[in-house]
Amino acid sequence: MDSDLRTQRGGLRGFSIHRLIPNVLTLAALCSGLTGIRFALQGEMRLAVIAIIVAAIFDALDGRVARRLGVTSRFGAELDSLSDFLCFGVAPALVLYLASLSQAGALGWVVTLMFPICSALRLARFNTALVSDTPPPVWTGSYFTGVPAPAGALLALMPLMVSFEIEAAWPRHSVVVGLVLVAVGGLMVSRVPTFSFKKGRIPRHLVLPTLLAAALVMGVLASAPWIALSLIGLGYMCLIPFSLLAYRRQAAQDRKAAESAGVVPLRAVDRGTPSGD
Repeated sequence: MDSDLRTQRGGLRGFSIHRLIPNVLTLAALCSGLTGIRFALQGEMRLAVIAIIVAAIFDALDGRVARRLGVTSRFGAELDSLSDFLCFGVAPALVLYLASLSQAGALGWVVTLMFPICSALRLARFNTALVSDTPPPVWTGSYFTGVPAPAGALLALMPLMVSFEIEAAWPRHSVVVGLVLVAVGGLMVSRVPTFSFKKGRIPRHLVLPTLLAAALVMGVLASAPWIALSLIGLGYMCLIPFSLLAYRRQAAQDRKAAESAGVVPLRAVDRGTPSGD
């Protein structure tokens, strides 16, 4: 059977190296997430958070590289989902448990378990949406359903990042960390549409201000990285109401256009969209 499969696919010798690049990036993200767990077990919480951030960077690259090279595959999508579950579900939950929630005893562990469960449910929903028989409207590609896993992990780690920068005990208190973890987990499995930023275009007159803003962000990251990352997370949270309004506006326009054409469309959310991570 294996020989037949190799024959059908042109043989292993004909497998181009560039087709492996996205999967290599995914494995790099997986290794970084596992390394974050290792650092947390050693008490190196700053390095643990940095490792998860590096995993998020690799995760952002693998899908884009696959699409650029035209080598997307079902195998790559499944590998990416498994990597996301570990890097952005299990790893941040364990880091926060070792850093703070272990002080809350059994309740802290229950809260810790909730976050990777939410991540698994979200990724399972995304995988089932990939095989949906009814294609979603094109415009839904600009939105995620809920907060994507990498963003959710970074939002959950915000109290820990704040505690790295300021001399105060409250950001790492188990109550604060637990509430943030529960809230972010709920946003991950929710059906609230959030901007994906994959297909966004910057108007020509805003290019220069955007570059200046990017330079400002880089400067803040260089001088106070943990506060800067926390502010970026807060900014992302502030965008969620605007993404919800934009999604509803576009859905209303889509529905109105379909009704004028004599077609009764399914709601985009019923078709398994917006797309996932």
